[in-house]
Formats: sequence, C-alpha cells, structure tokens
Amino acid sequence: MAAQRQSYQTGHAPKCLVVVDDSAEWDRAIRYAGRWAMRAGGRIVTLHIIETEDQNQQWLGVADLMRAEAQDEANAALDQAAALLSAIGAATPERVIREGEPTAQILATIEHDSDIALLVLAANSGVDGPGPLVTHVTKTIGAFPIPLVIVPGDLKDADIDALS
Repeated sequence: MAAQRQSYQTGHAPKCLVVVDDSAEWDRAIRYAGRWAMRAGGRIVTLHIIETEDQNQQWLGVADLMRAEAQDEANAALDQAAALLSAIGAATPERVIREGEPTAQILATIEHDSDIALLVLAANSGVDGPGPLVTHVTKTIGAFPIPLVIVPGDLKDADIDALS
C-alpha cells in the first residue's frame, strides 16, 4: 500500500515528478511541470530511468562500462531538463536516477518521496502512438497513488503556458 501523501502538510511542499527520457516530446512535460511549480508554489523532481538487462557475469567489465556511460547520459539529460526549467524561471529541480523497469522505478520514486503529488508525462502525437512509457503507465494507472497528467507532445509553449 502506498504511503499517505504529505504534500500539503505543514513543513512540506507539493512536488511534481517528471520522467526525462529519450523521447522527442519529454520537454513538453518539463515545461508543463515548470509552469505548474511556479503557479502552485511546488517543486519538481526529474527522474531518469536507466533500463537494465540481465548482466552475464562473464561480461561484468563491459556491463560496468555500459553502466558508467548510462549514468553520464542520464546526468546530461537531467542537466538539459534543469536548463529548460531555468529558462522559464522555475527553481532547480531535484534529480533522481534509477535503474530498472520504468513503471516500477516511477512507483518506487513516488513511494520514496511522500511530497510527490503529481506525475507529468508527455505523449507522442504521431501515428506510432503515445510512446512506450505512456502506453505502459496508462495500463496500470488505476494502481497509481497520485494523479497523472499527460501533455500532448505537439502543444506549443504558449499553449502549455495557458494550461499550466
């Protein structure tokens, strides 16, 4: 069972969780979250998930090198998200890097921080569908302990600003 949210209790502040991944539209979610945080007085947690596969012990050295490269890529992506937030005047986000299956890591991040009150994802607007993360998360949304906002990937900055 999920921990009780404490987002609006004395000494706490609501946080918005945003997944920063390699999709073309993740910046739409960042902009929405930044605008939300500025208007609601909340904070942002950016999450990058490194998807891992079973590592064969024989190739441990290669796996360690791949993990280090993935950490560097994760930090670069989170730096880019922080720069986008700074450009619109939002506060510096908290940064989280996790390894594993994406939905499980999102839920673990939410469980770990009882101030997270909202999950924001962006959906691909193309014919290929909303993207693997949005597709998988929406299949399990009934079990999520917080609301989910899905930002259409083709919204312009002005449209997002008007909505958030």
